Amino acid sequence: MRRSSAWTIFGISLVIFGVGFLLPLFRVVGGGFFADGHFTLQFIQAVFKDAIYREGLFNSVMLGLGTTFLATCISLPLAWLANRYRFPLKSVFTALVLVPMILPPFVGAIGFQQIFGQYGVINAALNLGPIDWLGNGRYFGVILLQALALYPIMYLNVAAALANIDHAMDEAASNLGCSGFTKFRRITLPLIMPGVFAGGTIIFIWSFTELGTPLIMNYSRCASVQVYDALKEIQSDPFPYALVTVMLVVSVGLYCLSKFLFGRQNYAMTSKATTTFKEETTKGWKTVAVMAPFIVVIFFALLPHFGVILTSLSVPGSWYQSVFPQDITGANYIEALGHDMTVSSIKNSLTFSVLAVAFNIIFGIAIAFVVVRSDIRFRGLLDALAMLPLAVPGLVMAFGYLAVSSWLSNLDGVKNSPFLLGLCDVKTNPTLFLVVAYSMRRLPYMVRSAVAGLQQTSVTLEEAAANLGAPPLVTIKRVTMPLITANLIAGALLAFAFSMLEVSDSLMLAQRAEFYPITKTIYELFQLIGTGKYLASALGVWAMLFLAVTIIGASLLLGKKMGALFRV
Repeated sequence: MRRSSAWTIFGISLVIFGVGFLLPLFRVVGGGFFADGHFTLQFIQAVFKDAIYREGLFNSVMLGLGTTFLATCISLPLAWLANRYRFPLKSVFTALVLVPMILPPFVGAIGFQQIFGQYGVINAALNLGPIDWLGNGRYFGVILLQALALYPIMYLNVAAALANIDHAMDEAASNLGCSGFTKFRRITLPLIMPGVFAGGTIIFIWSFTELGTPLIMNYSRCASVQVYDALKEIQSDPFPYALVTVMLVVSVGLYCLSKFLFGRQNYAMTSKATTTFKEETTKGWKTVAVMAPFIVVIFFALLPHFGVILTSLSVPGSWYQSVFPQDITGANYIEALGHDMTVSSIKNSLTFSVLAVAFNIIFGIAIAFVVVRSDIRFRGLLDALAMLPLAVPGLVMAFGYLAVSSWLSNLDGVKNSPFLLGLCDVKTNPTLFLVVAYSMRRLPYMVRSAVAGLQQTSVTLEEAAANLGAPPLVTIKRVTMPLITANLIAGALLAFAFSMLEVSDSLMLAQRAEFYPITKTIYELFQLIGTGKYLASALGVWAMLFLAVTIIGASLLLGKKMGALFRV
């Protein structure tokens, strides 16, 4: 790649990141640290002095730690068993453990409450009284639901890390008398720790700032819900800015710590999987012992999905104090798709997501070429910037875009222009900010996919085309792009699917019904008395089917490399 072209892309990328990513963060930090143009710590200090904010932050941190710990306990044994043993229906089980990714946690909360609520399935099946298994505070319910939804991220990271371990090191440890758990603790765990920490970082950041699940579970004593409740005061109250700033510092601090500790993969091997690992075929009781953890995890992980599906099939009011709905109907699916908010929300989500993915494809490929095919000095900085959105929670970014919108809409030139006001004010039309938010949030998936494709494609093929007289653009079109098409399709599919079902940005930025995306519509339908949760569940099932097809397609194209998309 020509240096001039690389530097041009580098400069344009810095401008885009500056406007679309750094500016919202600066508005958040500015609101938290500056008053009347002067630096101050009084707002940050006030957050920690206020008992309500302090409790919310503490609860959010504990939600993040609890979710990460439980997700690790779930996924680590499964990934190790899948790596070591060959057993009946292994491909089926390893596919089913990824199923929780097809349903946003806040949608699963609807089915979760139906199963574990006071008058839910568990109490009806065991003939118990109105025991609230989730607890009045819903704290452990949120942790369990988030862990069951997010553990596939850890599983993918650990599975990829285990696949890269050279089995010769394992054999050497065995020959020296090291076996059992000691070998796992002394050899395997240090080698896969970068993957564990990477997956854990993403899960912690995600659960630390998760908004949808606490809202549906009616758990308001956490920082994310406190920020959501304070949106109406964004123009006058500095404390929401300070609270979001603290959340940003915690998230980015953890991201930087992970990069510092494991970014260079300190536990390096002298060779990379030069000796392939031969899976042990299980027999008899060992087969049962290996399959049992998969069966247990899959059963509990799919409970929220079954709950949502059964709720969507229930006649309103027919599933109460019974194991199964007493009356079944498919009318909820028809009514959900025909509801006034639903039709427009599907169109809105499609519009926002298609525009975001189109931008990601062009921008992501350009960044990948600079990172892989150029030799400019600061290409590593560009790669780090492209992955940084993984470290910044959607809640923080959404609040930042609201702050930018509030700032722009108060400028005289914008206030006096109906066109500019409609473009810059989320209360009038949030399209621009939603597209930018979706683009920035999902850009890492596209960049990682394109980088992986280029790294697997020999540069000698492009050099051969250039030696035969092909111009650079022709070489890219005729040689490079066909070779990395599978990676690009996988990245685009994931970016599109997760944009369609983005929660935090959608809940906070879409404030008028005609611009609601699908996830905001699900939340609003859930609030309706009577048929609300049934219509919300039906729309959630439609979303589940859509995301399932997308993730299966991406998984088939990327295989175990799919875990790299969820790494810091």
